[in-house]
Order: sequence, then C-alpha cells, then structure tokens
Amino acid sequence: MKNYDMNCLKTLILAAVAALSVAGASAAGKAVAVKPTAVRPDMDMIKSEVLNPTSRFYYPKLMADYEKNDTLMTLEDYRYLYLGSVFQEDYNPYRRSPFDSEIEQLYYKKLHTRAELDLIIEYAEQALLDDPFDLQQINFLIYALQNRGKINRAKIWQFRLNHLLEAILSTGTGLDTDNAWIVIDPKHEYNILNFKNNLAEDVTFTAPYYDYIKIRQDGESGDKTPEGYYFNIRYILEEYYRKHPEER
Repeated sequence: MKNYDMNCLKTLILAAVAALSVAGASAAGKAVAVKPTAVRPDMDMIKSEVLNPTSRFYYPKLMADYEKNDTLMTLEDYRYLYLGSVFQEDYNPYRRSPFDSEIEQLYYKKLHTRAELDLIIEYAEQALLDDPFDLQQINFLIYALQNRGKINRAKIWQFRLNHLLEAILSTGTGLDTDNAWIVIDPKHEYNILNFKNNLAEDVTFTAPYYDYIKIRQDGESGDKTPEGYYFNIRYILEEYYRKHPEER
C-alpha cells in the first residue's frame, strides 16, 4: 500500500505564507508570492459592518460565501470574515475539537497509507465544522487531499488558507506593539510563525494585550530575520475575562 512522506506537508506549510494571492478557482493552486500591505484595521467599523444586515460584509453573508467555496472573495472580505468573528455570539478562542486529540499521533506519522489519509480528511473536516478557522486542520486537510489525488478540493482549501493567512499578516508588521498582528485564536500565533518557518523560543506578555514571541535564530538569515514578533491578543483576553471575571 502506498505511503506519503510528511516532507510534502512541510513544503506545503512553507509555501502557504509566500503564496498568498490567488486569482480565481482555476488558479487556486497557482499562488503568486506577495507581501500583503499592512493596514491597521478599524475594529469599530468592522463590528458595525459585520452586524449590519444591509452591509456587504454582514457576517452571515461572508460565512455563506466562504462555505460555498467562493474564490471571488477578496482580501478585504477575508479581513472582515476573520476579524469580524470576534463580534459573533459563538466566538470562543479556546474552542478545541475532540478530533484534535484523537488523531494527533496520526497527523505526525512520517508516512501515511491511503486509509490513514482518508481518516485525516474525515477528522479534519469534522474539526473544521466546529472551528472553520483552525489553520492547522486546514493545512493537514490540504496535505491529505493532495496525496489522495483530490486536487480541485485541495486547491479550494489552499485558497482559503492563503487568504486567511494574508488577512492576519495584513493587520500589521508584527515588529512592535503598534503594528502587532491581530489574532483571534492563541494557536494562530504559532501557526503564523510555523508558516513563516520560524520556531518560537520564548513568549512574554506586554500589557495591556500583546504577546511577544522570540524566535530561534538559526544563523542563516543574517540581520533579515527579526528577533521576534508581536501579536495583539485583545479579543482573546476579553473573552477569557468575560468567562473568568475573577481573574481580571
């Protein structure tokens, strides 16, 4: 029975950030390497738009477009989709799917049989029903779909992953607190670093709501690689304190 090397998965992860712009369904797998322009989002405006039924960014409409594989969605659409999720009643940055633990060991096997790839697809799809922005699950799903020859479905998910990453990276540069990347889930901090081929070495909290993650220096990047990146975790903390007011 044929096995599939996880080196393919590593290549896919590294390509995800470098390949952030996709022009339509037929070109979903032909990403163009771009660096998204950093534009600090107006969260008050985003809140107003995603809660307004007459807006083109009304959240149920954006999510419906996302779920029907609309590859005409723009970066702006994805910014409202990703960031607007924090204003939804079911927003829960600490949500964890039971499928995560059930197949974690399966994910990290070096080789996968066809049956195991089918299991990854099944479990990843179930997990994404509960958390549609689980970047790790999306990444594993793409890997399994590609290696099972389901290329068109893999391209659709690659389009989604690329644009979710671009939405995060477009919120800032990550180089200081004023330009920190806004994330809606604590896992996304490490997803972004992994997708950029960085390894976290240490994390410190900077009041009022920033994580600074120092990255391991490999000595190969010279002065081009920052020592670390800042993440804005305001909405993650607000949700935590809403559920645990005694810890505020």
